[in-house]
Amino acid sequence: MAALGIPQNTISILKKYDIHFQKKYGQNFLIDTHVLEKIIRAAEITGDDFVMEIGPGIGTMTQYLCENAREVLAVEIDRNLLPVLQETLSDYQNVTVLNEDILKMDIGRIAEEYNGGKPIKVVANLPYYITTPIIMELFESHVPLESVTVMVQKEVADRMQAGPGTKEYGALSLAVQYYAEAEIAANVPQNCFMPRPNVGSAVIRLICHKENPVKVLDEKFMFRLIRASFNQRRKTLQNGLCNDMGLSLKKEDVRDALEQMGLPLEVRGERLSLQEFAKLSDLLSGR
Repeated sequence: MAALGIPQNTISILKKYDIHFQKKYGQNFLIDTHVLEKIIRAAEITGDDFVMEIGPGIGTMTQYLCENAREVLAVEIDRNLLPVLQETLSDYQNVTVLNEDILKMDIGRIAEEYNGGKPIKVVANLPYYITTPIIMELFESHVPLESVTVMVQKEVADRMQAGPGTKEYGALSLAVQYYAEAEIAANVPQNCFMPRPNVGSAVIRLICHKENPVKVLDEKFMFRLIRASFNQRRKTLQNGLCNDMGLSLKKEDVRDALEQMGLPLEVRGERLSLQEFAKLSDLLSGR
C-alpha cells in the first residue's frame, strides 16, 4: 500500500471510499512525511515498543508506527473508516484496529494484555476539541504510561508548558506538569493537513513521571482547588475558592491557609506553583 503521508495517495483513498470529513470527529488528515517522521522520532518508537494510537483516521501515521514498533493498537471511533484501514494497513501484520471510544476503554487492561502490564507509549493526532479530556483521562485513570506524544493545537501545547505568572498558565498546565514533563517536539503549519485547519498545530511529548513531583494528601481535592482558582481568573484566589459551591470553604479557613504560606490575601491563582497548590490543598483538605 502506498504511503499516505504523500498528498496524492491520501486524495486517492478519500475519493475511492467517498470519504467526507466528519466535523463531529474533528478530522484533519496529516499530509506531510517530514512531520510524520518527526512524530516517530519524538515518541522514540523502537522495535521493542507496543504503541496505542488514538484516532488513526485513514491510517497515515499508523503506517509509520507499524514500520517502527513491535505492535500497534489503533483505536478509531468512526466505523466508516474501518474498511479504509483494512486496505491501508493490509501490508502490516503487527497492527490491531479497534472500533471504540477511547474514553470508554479500560486502558489498564490493554497494557496488561498487549504489553505485560509494562508502561505503554501513546501516539495520537487528536481532534482538537477532545484533546484535553483524552489526555486527562489517560493521566487520571493512572494507567501505566511511558509517554504520550500528540498533535495538538499550538495554543494548547503552549498552555501545557506554561509556568506561573504567564497568561497561558492554568489548570491544564498544572495537571500536565503533575503527571508528566512536557516538551514541544515540532511546530506544524496549517498546510500540512487536509482539510486545512484554522489554527497552527504542534507535536508535544509528555514524558510521564515515575513519581509525581509533589506529594499531596488528596489529589482529587487539589485539582478541584486548582480548577476553582482559574474558573474566575480576575478574582483573587481567596474569592475564587470561596465562591465555588462544590468546595464549601469558609473565607477564614482560606485566609488562614494563605497567611500560613506567607502569601498575600490578594494573590491570584495564576501566581501559585504546583508545589504551592499542593501545600494549600493539604492545609484546606480537612476543612
